[in-house]
Amino acid sequence: MGKCEQCIVREFSSLKALNKDELIKLAECKTSYTIKKGSPIFEEGDLVNGIYCVTTGACKLSKLSPNGKDQIIKLVKAGELLGQRSMISDEPANLSAVALEDMEVCFIPKAEVINMFDKNNQFSMNMMKTICGDLKEASEHMISISQKTVKERLAETLVYLEETFGKNDDGSLRIQLSREELAGMIGTATESCIRLLSDFNKTGLIGLIGKKIVIKDLAKLKKIADIV
Repeated sequence: MGKCEQCIVREFSSLKALNKDELIKLAECKTSYTIKKGSPIFEEGDLVNGIYCVTTGACKLSKLSPNGKDQIIKLVKAGELLGQRSMISDEPANLSAVALEDMEVCFIPKAEVINMFDKNNQFSMNMMKTICGDLKEASEHMISISQKTVKERLAETLVYLEETFGKNDDGSLRIQLSREELAGMIGTATESCIRLLSDFNKTGLIGLIGKKIVIKDLAKLKKIADIV
């Protein structure tokens, strides 16, 4: 996994507040894992006794609804942390984290994180800001679900997928969600999502290569989504 002081997670997360000695200590207590596509990092109801650092790959954070449908709340990319809210609140995870592609993650035990809280005020502040940011993102998602049409939400999500995770060499979105996952992310039935994708394809906004999606007119998708 390399040294913690050279890790992408340190550069883009709360860990950037740690000094060299703290990072060396962190490296001594962390455990590294390879998570295969489709496998869980943790599941809803699990006790997350620490935080996970995503060094490569991406995963989905999702909630299982009473009717058995998987509602995607957030996508997490390399450089982000997982599990901090559950660890700090000392509550079971309220979401499941499942790999969307092969991933490399490091686990830092709760005792070590709390020790860093006590000794490094900037780290504590960074962690609180991250959690507040997650809450803001969740509230904005709920507002989008309640105020935007399904068409607008689909356009917004496609723009987000390209701008956040990029494209493959063939122009298709690098993170390919299944039609069911995409529907769960925008809060609609799978059939409605498939129908809208077909409409976007017919009007030249996107192209479909099997299950892959290629964005052809990003500007128009942004206009539909009302993204400035």
